Amino acid sequence: MKRFHFSTELAGLLVCSAVLLAACGGHSEISQSAPVAKSKVAYEQRMANADAEPQNWLLHGRTFSESRFSPLDGINTQNVTDLKLAWYLDLPEQRGQEATPIVVDGVMYTTSAWSHVLAIDAVTGKQLWHFDPKVPKSTGVKGCCDAVNRGAAYMDDRVFVGTLDGRLIAIDAESGTQIWSVITVDQTKNYTITGAPRVANGKVFIGNGGAEFGVRGYVSAYDADSGEMMWRFYTVPGGPGDPTGTEPVEAQTATWNGEWWKFGGGGTVWDSMAFEKETNTLYFGVGNGTPWNPNLRSAGKGDNWFLSSIVAVDASSGEYKWHYQTTPGEAWDYTATQHIILADVEMAGKTRKVLMQAPKNGFFYVLDRMTGKLISAENFVNVTWASHVDLESGRPVVNPEAEYWKTGKTALVSPAFLGGHNWHPMSYSEDTKLVYLPAQVTAFPYLADDDMSPAKLAVNLGVDTSAAALPDDPNVIEQVKKATSGHLLAWDPATQKEVWRVEYPGPWNGGVLSTAGGLVFQGSATGYLNAYSATNGETLWQFPSQTGIVAPPISYSVDGEQYITVSAGWGGIFPLITGPLALDSADGHPINRSRLLTFKVGGSAELPPTTEKLRDMPELTTQQLDTKQVAHGFEVYDRYCGGCHGAGAVGGGVIPDLRYSGFIHSAEAFKQVVLDGILSTRGMVGFSSELSEEDAEAARAYLISRNQFAHKIGDTQRLSR
Repeated sequence: MKRFHFSTELAGLLVCSAVLLAACGGHSEISQSAPVAKSKVAYEQRMANADAEPQNWLLHGRTFSESRFSPLDGINTQNVTDLKLAWYLDLPEQRGQEATPIVVDGVMYTTSAWSHVLAIDAVTGKQLWHFDPKVPKSTGVKGCCDAVNRGAAYMDDRVFVGTLDGRLIAIDAESGTQIWSVITVDQTKNYTITGAPRVANGKVFIGNGGAEFGVRGYVSAYDADSGEMMWRFYTVPGGPGDPTGTEPVEAQTATWNGEWWKFGGGGTVWDSMAFEKETNTLYFGVGNGTPWNPNLRSAGKGDNWFLSSIVAVDASSGEYKWHYQTTPGEAWDYTATQHIILADVEMAGKTRKVLMQAPKNGFFYVLDRMTGKLISAENFVNVTWASHVDLESGRPVVNPEAEYWKTGKTALVSPAFLGGHNWHPMSYSEDTKLVYLPAQVTAFPYLADDDMSPAKLAVNLGVDTSAAALPDDPNVIEQVKKATSGHLLAWDPATQKEVWRVEYPGPWNGGVLSTAGGLVFQGSATGYLNAYSATNGETLWQFPSQTGIVAPPISYSVDGEQYITVSAGWGGIFPLITGPLALDSADGHPINRSRLLTFKVGGSAELPPTTEKLRDMPELTTQQLDTKQVAHGFEVYDRYCGGCHGAGAVGGGVIPDLRYSGFIHSAEAFKQVVLDGILSTRGMVGFSSELSEEDAEAARAYLISRNQFAHKIGDTQRLSR
């Protein structure tokens, strides 16, 4: 593999090792575990008129439009300084927490990492029930981006959740017992589900993830009563003998070339959806292709429908209506799975029914949601892969230098695969008419790698990820940290211009809530929940959360008293793969403390004091290592380990720091973990079918080298519980 050497002029790179992100496909199998719910309630009408119930948070984005705007104003710019913790609840798993809670008539339903589901008294924080789907920890190896779950859905006295191992489960909302469970994917393949289901018209809609691991994307609709699959829309065409769904197969296939089905194709629907009742339309965002390299995926030709697209279908039948492709023939992991918002926006004196999205590629799109026609597109962060989006054709004008698969050269591209905006939801305020967007500044050196040797459990992108290996020069590392940042952006979708911003020291800050109280709430990677003025971005209130926050807050009220709730817990792909960058994004020593935090004016609860202490980490040995063995060990680590354990084996504050793992003291113990899988029940599966003992020993030598380097630069202290 080629190595890429850092220089000071490349200090703007976002550094990372092996990357992964998003997918779907499979078969279904229904199992009944409890009687069908006692009676149906008229919940469809309540969902359609969610604005009439501002005290509740009935849907993932509060309303079908997914605006994440609360009409409640009991907490406002005048009294937000009196906002205090009302209650907190420790969550079941100490991993990244990304869920949006649902609140229905004083009861909160939420999820935690590893797909747990909880019902909670929304006033007191008392747990009413806890449903554990018992996802095998070995499933974690199939996921690119932590064992996260973004939330549940509620309809007709039932709670619905998608599990990491690919099940869709209906749970009785009162008792917490399972009603039915359906397998939505082929579990022999590397599919996962991290996104929240959506519900409408008696159906549950779900996608899944796994694109980088070689799967074929789709979205499915299931009957909410029985779990029977009603329709399926494949976002990527299949190969000979593969199933088809409601997608326009002939037109779709014409945009692909070669034998893409051998690599799965990607195009997974792993997060964003929105529903419009008036037109009975389901809108969903589609992910990246696999491999990233278009030469390998589709012979370097074609737009590859429906990769990186927003797709509109009939919610009842799954029939295709229209699509808009944000990145035709995508090559940079520019998913369009980011948050979709539906709104009526006044533009040039005319009210337009629009769909808004700010996907990874750095452009903010406003579409006519009736037709899918592009209205406007402007970059909201620095963009180097394209000069602009042509409004006539609707296509980006790509910079030739960014086409690494054609030039054979390294292309330093912004945004990076982490995007100018990732999954963290944005919010549209009905009062200010602004979108509040969690943006970030990233870059990545893309270099084509034509080695596509089969790998069952490792990622293979057709891109040389070793080109971004973290350098050993502390000065360069520091420059990279300073050049990688995040900010909360107030964006006017009518004029496509920035109104204000709040800067953060790093990326991966939380989703956003805006309220009629003139406030914008957002958590940060640095461990605070913040309240800003919706008009000018002034910081009005902060709460130290003792952990990074990546999830979006919500608001609800009970008996006239307003609350703000957020799931706190550092994690996700950024800390898992970027190592030292993630460590310094949260005051130097982030740690996951997974909790649900709820606030009200005059609250009196307090978080317990932190018990973690800094401890010195041991040096393994000063022995001279074989440089060739270490280099090979880096390649093994980069491909098989880096996606979870991070650049430089640091772990990012979520997973143990491998530089100080006791298992690297012994070649035999290390082999038992890496090859034999003795820790598979904790998520560390064995790779004996793909790696040799020599590979394992080389990886161990690489980790020892990281231990030695850490002691050389004095990076020897870590928090311990």
